[in-house]
Amino acid sequence: MLGAASLLTATAEAGSGAHFLPRAKRVIHLFMNGGPFQADFFDPKPMLEKFSGQRPAEVQLRTERATAGLLPSPFKFVTSGNSGVPVSELLPQLSRHIDEVCVLRSVYTDNPNHGPALYLMNNGTITPRRPSMGSWLLYGLGSENDNLPGYVVLCPGRPVRFSELWTSAFLPGEFQGTYINHSDLHPEKLIPFLRNAQTNVDDQRRQVELLHRLNEQHLAERKNDSALEARVKAMESAFQMQFEASDAFDLAREPQMIRDEYGGGHFAHGCLIARRLVERGVRFVQVYYGNGQPWDTHSNHHESVRSLAKDIDQPIAALLGDLKRRGLLEETLVIWGGEFGRTPTSENGNGRDHNHYGFSMFLAGGGVRGGMTYGATDDFGFRAVENRLHIHDLHATVLHLLGLDHERLTYRYAGRDFRLTDVHGRVVRDILA
Repeated sequence: MLGAASLLTATAEAGSGAHFLPRAKRVIHLFMNGGPFQADFFDPKPMLEKFSGQRPAEVQLRTERATAGLLPSPFKFVTSGNSGVPVSELLPQLSRHIDEVCVLRSVYTDNPNHGPALYLMNNGTITPRRPSMGSWLLYGLGSENDNLPGYVVLCPGRPVRFSELWTSAFLPGEFQGTYINHSDLHPEKLIPFLRNAQTNVDDQRRQVELLHRLNEQHLAERKNDSALEARVKAMESAFQMQFEASDAFDLAREPQMIRDEYGGGHFAHGCLIARRLVERGVRFVQVYYGNGQPWDTHSNHHESVRSLAKDIDQPIAALLGDLKRRGLLEETLVIWGGEFGRTPTSENGNGRDHNHYGFSMFLAGGGVRGGMTYGATDDFGFRAVENRLHIHDLHATVLHLLGLDHERLTYRYAGRDFRLTDVHGRVVRDILA
């Protein structure tokens, strides 16, 4: 029988594999849906305090909702690591790993609305029904594991509105993300119907082999039926997952010391599961912070961000330390950020609106230079003004680190060649190790 990995590798040949020697083999994307405020974390702006409540000319920018004067961030910054990169007091544990981190201070996107911004960050376009970044990576490189999906999405709760963010769209269906609700950590709750209580493994294998032969005949009469091909491969993958998924997703198998290092909560558990998946060869893992937009702080911003920062600080620090300790950080690219940032001007007196003009993200490991910042926003942290970095540039750089030329990773559909970066994008070579 042709195994799931063989089928996936065969299809992935259409993407030609790596174009050159990769610096990273896999990606963990830590997604802060809703959008963190850049000046709270990695981009200190003392001028906010000096001009508090005022609206200088630099902040006369159109926003989605009405905003008033400048609202300073109350959080102090500490020069951290050997590199001396300033990191907010909100992230004391992560600051100890800043020498592994490249802070991108000049990211910008095209639209201040959640929907289009989420699509652009995850799918390379502001419209739905285009393949996600993880799908493009899997299409281009294939999977390293016979028994697990190559692309896993960890998002607690029912993924309302989000499923388009991990779609394979017009790419073959086996490249879509496998959604896992990690609200309940029991492996058989994480993955429903993981076990077949009625049929033993040998009988299941014979059934799958029979179905495979029948489906091959059926497929031979229906050339280029991508939906049917995906269904065949999904059944084989489901059979293979019985042997490794229960182990990979079972955090009880981790030493208590490691679980304590990551801490509790859905995001901490997601970070630990992500480490367990990438060390088993899963190509792309996304960990969503919450279901909805928990970082969408239109009111009570300062109070909310304290709680949010506390939730992410320990797990991200643990993840970076754990990957490095296991020799995985060099070949695992960690991405942190939201779909946009937030305004330095106030909404409702104590909140912040969406800001697509300039915001911060960070990359770590996977061939990226650590202990550095790249680019800059204006004096108030509103607009990217130096070494501006569009989402297409970010995607081009991520693909480059994985050994893929973003201009060559294409798929023919509806009469044209599509790619993740559309007709844009440049590799930001200044941040490469």
